[in-house]
Amino acid sequence: MKNKISNRDRILDAGLHTVHRLGFGGASVRDIVEAAGVPQGSFTNHFASKEAFGLEILDIYFGRHRELLEQTLRNDALAPLARLRAYLQANRERAVREGVENGCLFGNLMGEAIDHHEAIRLRLLEIVGDLRRALAQCLTAAVKAGELAKSVDSGPVAEFIVSGLQGATLLAKTQRSMVPMERFEQVLFGMVLGRPDLLKQGARRAGVLTAA
Repeated sequence: MKNKISNRDRILDAGLHTVHRLGFGGASVRDIVEAAGVPQGSFTNHFASKEAFGLEILDIYFGRHRELLEQTLRNDALAPLARLRAYLQANRERAVREGVENGCLFGNLMGEAIDHHEAIRLRLLEIVGDLRRALAQCLTAAVKAGELAKSVDSGPVAEFIVSGLQGATLLAKTQRSMVPMERFEQVLFGMVLGRPDLLKQGARRAGVLTAA
């Protein structure tokens, strides 16, 4: 006999999709419970606030992204730069699967929720830190394997990739097109990773590195 899905799980599952589609501010509690097919009182029975609910769906979304990190950036069966390409490809596939017009839940919440929900802002900072570390470890492995120049500084480059990918995803959402994400990967591999001098210059301008 299959376990019955609880109202709480229904709200989280339907609510994640609803917030991803309508935005955190745009999705009302009524929208969420209607999508879940549960009484409106169920929401307040299970979540102390909309912010508490937002933190839970954020963790669910990141849990899925963490699986992607294990399959790509942390997959030792692949060469380091192949891991990075696999990660970027997986992000494109996710965008197609979830709807390019919906963007990335991380970026969406960064744009609309952080001014009013400090707990969500802090959780997003933790998530970005995890993403940056996974990318930096992959880039360090690429340097050790001779796939990148020894002068490449993995930390600032990882920061650049996180920022660039979020920006490309936002443009893709705006344009309703995968082209910005595809172009980001082309520029990253075709120009940026092969020019560590440009990376250092860009990092200094952004205040990531101090001038030598």
